[in-house]
Amino acid sequence: MLDTVKYLIGSAGPSGFGSKSTAEAVTATCPDLHQITAIITGATSGIGAETARVLAKRGARLVLPARCLKAAEELKARVSEESPRSEIIVLPLDLSSLSSVRSFVSRFLSLHLPLHLLINNAGKFSHEHAITEDGIEMTFATNYLGHFLLTKLLMNKMAETAIKTGIEGRIVNVSSSIHGWFSGDWVQYLDLLTRKKIPYDATRAYALSKLANVLHTMELSVRLKEMGANVTANCVHPGIVRTRLTRDREGFVTDLAFFLARKLLKTIPQAAATTCYVATHHRLQGVSGKYFADCNETSPSSSAINSQEAKRLWLMSELLVSSPLALRLDNSVASVRLCQDDDSLETAGLRMSS
Repeated sequence: MLDTVKYLIGSAGPSGFGSKSTAEAVTATCPDLHQITAIITGATSGIGAETARVLAKRGARLVLPARCLKAAEELKARVSEESPRSEIIVLPLDLSSLSSVRSFVSRFLSLHLPLHLLINNAGKFSHEHAITEDGIEMTFATNYLGHFLLTKLLMNKMAETAIKTGIEGRIVNVSSSIHGWFSGDWVQYLDLLTRKKIPYDATRAYALSKLANVLHTMELSVRLKEMGANVTANCVHPGIVRTRLTRDREGFVTDLAFFLARKLLKTIPQAAATTCYVATHHRLQGVSGKYFADCNETSPSSSAINSQEAKRLWLMSELLVSSPLALRLDNSVASVRLCQDDDSLETAGLRMSS
């Protein structure tokens, strides 16, 4: 009850910020970002667009991957009008396509730019069951797997940039508190969902993708540390906000739901605050593998702090992005199931390859 009251009145937490803080407010005292290059996915609208606007206002160079280049160019024009000195680069990217992710990374690396910030913000709530060209369920592919591959392919670049510039790199994964709504065996569920062996539940599919975002963050932070990289990885819950994420199901029912929840809703500037805080604030120097909401560290669900599950997800994801299409899901499911009965993920991987 007390937490709800604090949320509603915007009471500041230990960071000095709270639910009513805006992206501009949390970055007001951050260092000049003119040396910073940031990639922000899903920046053509909503939280991503506000994140891009504010970081550009603070001086960051922006690289905006977009499926709809027209929308990205329109955002670039709006941001440039407010911040005429901003440098904004638009590149094509469809996160549901692994080949598109690889093409984007290749294009970006060819620019020979540094990379300090990677903000994995894009999200999709699909009300209809769909399978990508890679044979993966659409929501999981767009919200998680595409970001997994994008991050994997850019990790070395970020580590190199941190060494050359002396500036800590930061990866921010945008998740949701809805990740706690998923329960059960996520491996089996994804397998059955992809093969259409169970009815499609849009909310549960979305919750699984958001759980994957948190688990990815936890394992990513471990691997970055093992690399000796001066790069952190953290996860954020932006809050409840009405954005284009609900565009597939606009109408009376959606309008009514948001009307009834209006006291809990954040504005888009407020929803972008936690992302911008985690991406830029000096207080978070060296902080990694954490989960934030309302610009303060908090705890995710119990399922999201299981290190073994995080490792299993990483292994499955490695197989999903590397195996031939016909073998991808079967190999991944077999591998992660093997891990359930084995203390060593490395041993499981060896068995799969033998």
